[in-house]
Amino acid sequence: MDASPSALLKLLLPKTPFLLKTALWHSLSMSPTSSKWDLKTEITVNMLRDMMGPNSTPTPISKLQRLTCKDPGVKGKIWVSKVKLDVPPEDDIRQIMFKAIDDMSTGGEQWTKPEQRPLEAEWDGYRASAKDDEPEPADMSEKDKYENLMKETTSKVTLLYFHGGAMYLLDPATSRPLTGRLAKETGGRVFSVRYRLSPQGPFPSALLDCFTAYLSLLHPPPGSFHDPVSASEIVFGGDSAGGTCCTALLQLLLQIHRSTPSGQTPTVNFHGKQVDIPLPAGVALASPWLDITRSLPSIEGAVTYDYLPPPSSTDAREFPRDEGVWPSDPPRADFYAEASALMHPLVSPLIAKDWSKSPPLFFSVGEEMLRDEDAVMAQQCVAQGVPVVWRDFEAMPHCFAMLLESVPSSAVHFSEYATFCKEVVEGKKMESNGVFIKAKTVERSEMDVKTGLTQIQFEEVEGYMQKGKERIERKFAKGQDPASERPML
Repeated sequence: MDASPSALLKLLLPKTPFLLKTALWHSLSMSPTSSKWDLKTEITVNMLRDMMGPNSTPTPISKLQRLTCKDPGVKGKIWVSKVKLDVPPEDDIRQIMFKAIDDMSTGGEQWTKPEQRPLEAEWDGYRASAKDDEPEPADMSEKDKYENLMKETTSKVTLLYFHGGAMYLLDPATSRPLTGRLAKETGGRVFSVRYRLSPQGPFPSALLDCFTAYLSLLHPPPGSFHDPVSASEIVFGGDSAGGTCCTALLQLLLQIHRSTPSGQTPTVNFHGKQVDIPLPAGVALASPWLDITRSLPSIEGAVTYDYLPPPSSTDAREFPRDEGVWPSDPPRADFYAEASALMHPLVSPLIAKDWSKSPPLFFSVGEEMLRDEDAVMAQQCVAQGVPVVWRDFEAMPHCFAMLLESVPSSAVHFSEYATFCKEVVEGKKMESNGVFIKAKTVERSEMDVKTGLTQIQFEEVEGYMQKGKERIERKFAKGQDPASERPML
């Protein structure tokens, strides 16, 4: 997005009365959040609510995508090495994924088989000696940038990262402040994937890109800069919709393992070689979106500290017609998937029943609208013997550490996230544990991850999600735009 002083002034000037009112209410302790937030947080979150809420001006999807995917260039303390890897000559990874989708189907789900495409991604790493506004070296090849990046890594962590953006916004280029910070905190490197965005690339297009990216780390295709990376050194990472990608990819791998005869390692033909498909060292999630139907109680109930609009606030809103983009052709009810597929475990991983044999999972969540679905999945995993590290931040909104870098909770988030990544890569035995972190003092207290995260039982999830699916289908049948529930920036 345009961050020039003139553009910011143009944005903020009409909001002056709104900002003054927010500041006054906060200073008089009249807002419901003033006891937990500082003034900067109060203004930031309320601005986001105003931008995304029901009164925001509808913007065509293609324009939103151009704004949120625009490459701002590379400067400061980050190495960026862009890569584009060729399509595998064989079709095996598509077919093994399609089989898993079919095997996990409950019947009736409709989806379109995407074509394979070249994989686009970038390697991000910490560049310690650069000044904050220093541009990347001129006339340096992408391979040389990668080699310089590798010289500054201090750990074996390779973070396979999937950005957020509700499955239709953002890009690795606009996620560099985050991935650069993660590279610094872990001492490792980040492989940030440009997966296909919806509605142009509906399910399972993004999943195919994520699966290809993982195999490409393990078994470098021709033209890769990197050497083979051991699965024991790879951590899946993602925020919000990136958490959808992480958990769907993990569930895909688990399904492939479940479908392989006991005692055997699953394999696939990839760039002319029969290669193994192991599980990663761990999965690190920040405010993951696990239920595409947006149906658990916190979606409507946990709005005090969040900025995302709940479904009930956006019923009458529609995205403008965007030729060739939205509505889709043929029409479908959701940006990301056909209505019939919204409850498929690889679309909404919350409904997946079996997480056994998963590597350790890390959750960082706020007092946010997605909390219920995250807590249900975490407890389900603990019950099945999966190590879960749960970090629960008081009064923090969705993906708070990416938006509110100055609040104490954000520093704790990055420290805990990086510690998890380093420990699973180092092979430390992980034990399930939960911690609640207070907003202003970051005082810590233990949580019971077996039964203390939520009272919602996994057996109730299907009922909630079925109602959410029916809500989307009703809006679609009435000619309303079900995608209106997605945030508008």
